[in-house]
Amino acid sequence: MPQTGSSPSPPTTVRGQAKAQRREDLLATSATLFAERGFTGVSIDDIGAAVGVSGPAVYRHFPSKQAVLGAILLEVSADLLDRGREVVARTPEPARRLRALISVQVDFALHRPAVIVVQDRELPNLTEEDRRTVRALQRDYVTLWVDALRELAPARDVMEVTLRAQAVFGLVNSTPHSLRSARRLRAPQEPGRLDAARAALEEMAWAALRTAFAPTPTSTGGTP
Repeated sequence: MPQTGSSPSPPTTVRGQAKAQRREDLLATSATLFAERGFTGVSIDDIGAAVGVSGPAVYRHFPSKQAVLGAILLEVSADLLDRGREVVARTPEPARRLRALISVQVDFALHRPAVIVVQDRELPNLTEEDRRTVRALQRDYVTLWVDALRELAPARDVMEVTLRAQAVFGLVNSTPHSLRSARRLRAPQEPGRLDAARAALEEMAWAALRTAFAPTPTSTGGTP
């Protein structure tokens, strides 16, 4: 299995912390620009200008624009998998585990809308190696959901529960698909607005998944 790409220990020097923060700013800004204009519509100079540095200064952190894209998608895929594994490790009961996995996905959708757009649209622009690694990380993440669902619904086959999990990803991730939604989610929120969105998305996702394992009502003789 590929390495998850977990972030190294935070730098301890002021210079190291500043460099790490600049790298984080470059990735966040690049994700927004790629979501708004597309990968091919953004230059290294555009990325630099958006964070207040020259284009060549970006090369101190990344060797190419394609490397920036790779870092965005590799790191978010690794982060989701790591968070999912933490859920599995601390939540042995499958229904609670599935609820917690839903919360992880909803949190991602609400706080990383630009990355979702980039992830869905720009995979072909990754290097072949990065694309394979991202796909492997994503498959391992889906497997965490499939395992929880199969514990709750052992009679369902892997293909069906995988389809159900993928459908829920589509439901949750559809929230930021328009750029207007992405901008709105980056803006300051009204009190409770994100909490309300989170609660609604989590309940919809749970309702969609629980049909796989909820008992079927027994007919009392009338028309079903």
